[in-house]
Amino acid sequence: MWQGLQSITDYKKKASPVADHDVLLPDKLNNFFARFEDNTVPPTRPATKTCGLTFTAANVRKTFKCVNPRKAAGPDGIPGRVLRACADQLAGVFTDIFNQSLSQSAVPTCFKRATIVPVPKKAKVTELNDYRPVALTSVIMKCFERLVKDHITSILPDTLDPLQFAYRPNRSTDDAIAITLHTALTHLDKRNTYVRMLFIDYSSAFNTIVPSKLVIKLETLGLDPALCNWVLDFLTGRSQVVRVGNNISTPLILNTGAPQGCVLSPLLYSLFTHDCVAKHASNSIIKFADDTTVVGLITNNDETAYREEVRALGVWCQENNLSLNVSKTKEMIVDFRKQEREHPPIHIEGTVVEKVESFKFLGVHITDKLNWSTHTDSVVKKAQQRLFNLRRLKKFGLSPKSLTNFYRCTIESILSGCITAWYGNCSALNRKALQRVVRTAQRITGGKLPALQDTYTTRCHRKAKKIIKDNNHPSHCLFTPLSSRRRGQYRCIKAGTERLKNSFYLKAIRLLNSHH
Repeated sequence: MWQGLQSITDYKKKASPVADHDVLLPDKLNNFFARFEDNTVPPTRPATKTCGLTFTAANVRKTFKCVNPRKAAGPDGIPGRVLRACADQLAGVFTDIFNQSLSQSAVPTCFKRATIVPVPKKAKVTELNDYRPVALTSVIMKCFERLVKDHITSILPDTLDPLQFAYRPNRSTDDAIAITLHTALTHLDKRNTYVRMLFIDYSSAFNTIVPSKLVIKLETLGLDPALCNWVLDFLTGRSQVVRVGNNISTPLILNTGAPQGCVLSPLLYSLFTHDCVAKHASNSIIKFADDTTVVGLITNNDETAYREEVRALGVWCQENNLSLNVSKTKEMIVDFRKQEREHPPIHIEGTVVEKVESFKFLGVHITDKLNWSTHTDSVVKKAQQRLFNLRRLKKFGLSPKSLTNFYRCTIESILSGCITAWYGNCSALNRKALQRVVRTAQRITGGKLPALQDTYTTRCHRKAKKIIKDNNHPSHCLFTPLSSRRRGQYRCIKAGTERLKNSFYLKAIRLLNSHH
């Protein structure tokens, strides 16, 4: 956070010699972050019976004791360490306040204030859009939101879009990537086929949520109307200021969007977009929060369904007030046919979508050849930079155990990120480069470290077992048990190419079968 503020200060000094710039920047940013505000009077909804949701002092006490004491305080200035240290004394008071808020479907104004700290998205800032608006809100309200979030999550129906992988139990970026790759590889196993992947980018997705539309969707999902009214009040009438250094902007009252930094915002966004699903069986819309990917399976060069899907997505965005950022939206075409063909471009809002040969999808570099050299090169480079820190720590005399812990946290976590989705199709050269980093770290720490192949095998087996136990997981249907005489065995998926044979699901089925 401090580096982000420092970058802002450096940018201001270079960008303008005008003395008033320091004062003007917060207001400019505040207006820019609020550019999706429609300036209408916040909608009112008919009063409903009292919300049936209540919390006990034990619930509130437990939440207070889980507060991260290092998190920044909100506009009310109450630090998390105070709530944590005084949880027993404060739980009863705030239990009454929280329950009263729910019963009246109203959130105290002091809980809705937000201070926006703009953090640069990249090293060199050239425009206002290069800042990410991170909201500092009341720590007390975050505890309240966490309790409400847990309740909402517990009552959501199983029919919720299975291809939304964010903020749901037993779902992760690994699952989203593995499903995307399996969908593509299974289709590419057939003759005269190719795949088009459209990676959608939204402009300030969270800031464009229309609360009145959101609560209608929440009611269709079965939420208590009184709780929906509480959510509406939570999202409207929010006071916001932007702070840059010691300068603070003029307050703005917002009735649109969900602040980035609130506990409820990611979940509310996922529920707001739950009805954004594919219209055609040959397409998939895979989501991880606001990261949206349209996967079109093309056969015999017939792109009708895919193009209709892209058009329908554009219409859905207009109806739901989401703004597509076409300049950052990219398309990648995976076509392994021997005879090369020209693929006509996709247009969104009259603008041609740029075709790319590789794209960083949920932290993993995917290429149009579905090889992993680009990703492994990036991973190795990051890991080698951290090996320097490991060497320095050894010179300072840290114990082998501490060095190993540092390796597991900062280097192995990079090498094994989403490993189940990509490691199986790595070339021998890629694997050697990755293992070379592990061997170097092993020499530095002086202890034996697990080989990446072993880590990959262990995680594949563990993830497969979790998927089998979860009937609602979108991949559950891929693990089909054989007859009762062969208990513990699963039907193998037919594969004509090595790419599909080495993918996660086929590897996982082989591992499960070999363990019985």
